[in-house]
Amino acid sequence: MLGRPKEMEGVLLVDKPRDHTSHDVIARLRGKLKMKRIGHAGTLDPMATGLLVVLVGKATSLSQYIISLDKEYTATMKLGVTTNSQDADGEVVETRPVPPLTEAQVKAAMDTFLGDQYQTPPMFSAIKVNGVPLYKMARKGEEIEREPRFIRVMSWELTRFAPPELDFRLRCTKGTYVRTLAHDLGQKLGCGAHLIALRRTATDKLNVAQALTMEQIEALPLTELEKHLVHVRDVVPGFAP
Repeated sequence: MLGRPKEMEGVLLVDKPRDHTSHDVIARLRGKLKMKRIGHAGTLDPMATGLLVVLVGKATSLSQYIISLDKEYTATMKLGVTTNSQDADGEVVETRPVPPLTEAQVKAAMDTFLGDQYQTPPMFSAIKVNGVPLYKMARKGEEIEREPRFIRVMSWELTRFAPPELDFRLRCTKGTYVRTLAHDLGQKLGCGAHLIALRRTATDKLNVAQALTMEQIEALPLTELEKHLVHVRDVVPGFAP
């Protein structure tokens, strides 16, 4: 009698496409790999693209460790327009003229966000209060008090100054809402802002340059796809499932 085939195990780096939820990616991978024991370490908003760290098989036990690692992003924000979700997926709630800012003024404002701080999560988030995700309350027009979370911004670099658009590169701790940083920077600059593009480029030493797109994944035979799995010990030395 033949035993069950050995289940795949490892870390798969996926370049998440825009307009897909992290759950959508996992659902497609479950269909591809024909297995249920798959998860991810760190949600990306539907609008965001980039590195989604997918855990396959016994590697799912790494989830909390990888979620805790520092993240890096590139993004674009638009000054003068505020939305209810703090990004381009939301509804516009206010427009204001953009003042004649200089690049030095913007950089100086960004520098005030460096270091340890508390950030209030947006209403449009998956955080649950009494078992209900905040975004479900937000869609009903409800707003409740949220507990601020401790975060750290290690670096925030302006990479393109073209008002009303600003491009930046950010390195921060887990749980940081990049769209909230953009929103808060817009408030500090006196005109409001929202995020129009976001890409996660790295989680600690794991880089999006190593990732496969969903199209690449679905085109590969399983035997070839398995070769792209990163061994858990290469992510967490000494890991023993």
